[in-house]
Amino acid sequence: MGVQPGQVAVLEIRRPQNNFFDIDLIRDLAGALERLADDGECRAVVLCSEGKHFCAGANFGSGERHSGISREDEHLYDVAIRLFEQPLPIVAAIQGAAIGGGLGLALAADFRVACSEARFSANFARLGFHHGFGLSVTLPMVVGHQRSLELLYTGRRIDGGDALRIGLCDRLVPLVDVRSASMAFADDIAASAPLAVRSIRKTMRGHLADNVRAALVGEKTEQDRLVQTDDWDEGVRATAERRPPTFKGR
Repeated sequence: MGVQPGQVAVLEIRRPQNNFFDIDLIRDLAGALERLADDGECRAVVLCSEGKHFCAGANFGSGERHSGISREDEHLYDVAIRLFEQPLPIVAAIQGAAIGGGLGLALAADFRVACSEARFSANFARLGFHHGFGLSVTLPMVVGHQRSLELLYTGRRIDGGDALRIGLCDRLVPLVDVRSASMAFADDIAASAPLAVRSIRKTMRGHLADNVRAALVGEKTEQDRLVQTDDWDEGVRATAERRPPTFKGR
């Protein structure tokens, strides 16, 4: 992960081409955001990724059941909540895939700038899994309840144009302009009085961390239950083998 400080700081995930996440990456992102918030200079953050994709979530294509989202003494969500607790406004620059937990990471940001080539998917049900990363809260907040149900039930992918239409992204620009447009968006935020922006963000989004924290408990409970099922095993195998899954409902 790279960090470029300043009034508009840039946090860049550097795990191309898929930029899969694990506990270590999310911890690094949370720690960097907390340090930027404490240094007094930073007013807004651009969250971006090196390579073809923004973040393709956890690497279940490896065939592993957990793929770095849990350890004996720690779970991804114990760390991820820190992303929602930090006070800086974040603009996510989305190219390529924002899939599964990668969509959850994108929705931890205040805003999303994307391109037509971007792909968004809450593909958990296609893995035989329950969604996580606080999507129970963040997805309906952005696209509404009915749209959320459709995306979560079907796991279908939508492109940047459809994402703009339903409000999943806030700006749609050519692929080559995603990073610069995100910087310009963050510059507009940084031009406002920083104490006022933090105050407004606290009023408008201050409830989010508590709501996400509560949602993560339920999400994790359902995930722990479903990873014991044959459907979950089939979903992981099918992903690793790059074939459609055949679920049996058990």
